[in-house]
Amino acid sequence: MATATSPAARPTTAVIGAGISGLTVSKMLGDYGVPFTCFEASDRVGGNWAFGNPNGHSSAYRSLHIDTSKHQLSFRDYPMPEHYPDFPHHTLIKDYLDDYADAFGIRERIEFENGVVRAERLPDGGWELETERTGVRRFDLLVVANGHHWDPRMADFPGEFTGESIHSHHYVDPWQPLHLMDKRILVVGLGNSAADITVELSSRILRNEVTLSTRSSAWIVPKLMYGKAADMNYRTYPHVPLAWQRKVAQWGQRFTGSDPRLYGLPAPNHRFFEAHPTQSTELPLRLKSGDVTAKGNVARLDGETVHFEDGTSGGFDVIVYATGYNLTFPFFDPEFLSAPENRIDLYKRIFKPGLDDLMFAGFAQATPTLFPFVEAQARLIAAYAVGQYLPPPVEQMHHTIRADDELYMGHMLDRPRHTHQLDYFLYEHDLRTREIPRGRRRARRQSTPQLAGRAGTPAGAAVGAAVGDAVGAEGTAGGSAEGAPAEAVPAASAGPVR
Repeated sequence: MATATSPAARPTTAVIGAGISGLTVSKMLGDYGVPFTCFEASDRVGGNWAFGNPNGHSSAYRSLHIDTSKHQLSFRDYPMPEHYPDFPHHTLIKDYLDDYADAFGIRERIEFENGVVRAERLPDGGWELETERTGVRRFDLLVVANGHHWDPRMADFPGEFTGESIHSHHYVDPWQPLHLMDKRILVVGLGNSAADITVELSSRILRNEVTLSTRSSAWIVPKLMYGKAADMNYRTYPHVPLAWQRKVAQWGQRFTGSDPRLYGLPAPNHRFFEAHPTQSTELPLRLKSGDVTAKGNVARLDGETVHFEDGTSGGFDVIVYATGYNLTFPFFDPEFLSAPENRIDLYKRIFKPGLDDLMFAGFAQATPTLFPFVEAQARLIAAYAVGQYLPPPVEQMHHTIRADDELYMGHMLDRPRHTHQLDYFLYEHDLRTREIPRGRRRARRQSTPQLAGRAGTPAGAAVGAAVGDAVGAEGTAGGSAEGAPAEAVPAASAGPVR
């Protein structure tokens, strides 16, 4: 049986995507001495944060600043620079991810402009990947990190609109891709992107008439309180029932001015923290200044006229749909794996029960942020790859998935946006204090899956040994964030199938 102290038995691993999730997993795999190749369809790292990304996967607009402050956003093992402002511009986040990739030697392990177009599981385990540039490749283990903010989901209203329509994913600025001056504009949605775009387009200098339509409404939390980032001291606690903490937050929201009715928006159809709140300091001011007109849900479309459920109507030149995204895996056969209505059952948001050589990273709407959440996932993923962690039996995995869904989403509004909601602080505490230690005990007591060599890649063992030698026989398998990254392994080491 392969053991954690046997580098020669470590599986060749493919990581799909070099965004936040792919970079973090790649870094941790390198720390643990796992031979890996990261496949990226673009010519750069950063994914969603690479403004103007040639692969079309970036939702960043020119004026975008992060909604979560740098105090919550930073990786634990690579803090955000002290000189960064509390809410950095997207260009600074891209710089941060570039620096992260370079600091840990990840860039040398990424095959750029070589996306995975097909991923098929082999009969005896392992994966056959068809890539854009290098043909068919085989790997023992696959980590999917292709993100979930790139496939736009459009609202489906009765009727037809004859003006211009775009999704917020394609919005860049008031002049690209549409010329948005002197226009009657309807923004549909009330998430963070909807708030930012509404604020930008309602500037009086653009001479637009802007209306904001929302189906469920949303609680609007400020980004600043008393001159400081409002989320600096936000956290939940694992030793207090989450329902109690939520009730305290619901009582306290009255002191934050977050009730949308204060600004003329419809009453929310949910209580505070029963849907993802919207973070904006500027939108309430635009609404109270008369620069934005608030409306409820759209009832139907009729040419350039939009009818609302309150019986009113208006004429519009442009509709901007800020209506979220689909969870999509274009490289899988849909009959093998898909996420209808954005639902996919993953154990600890990582494992698909019954598939022991497939893992996912970054597929959650983590509160308050994604960065440290993926970092926590990456530690478990790397420990599993070297045989130091073992998940429970499939039946128990399904039971835990249901329990976790109830914990994190049982109180949430039933919408596709909330099908992968979770609380980062509780999740990280669970992984660190319960799940990973239990998984280590299971790995010691039971036979861990023989992952290495499944895909018929005998070169993988030699690569594993080389990487293991670079970090030492144990690597940093204990999960230490201080471990030095392994020496780069040529990406072609997994080799095309011949």
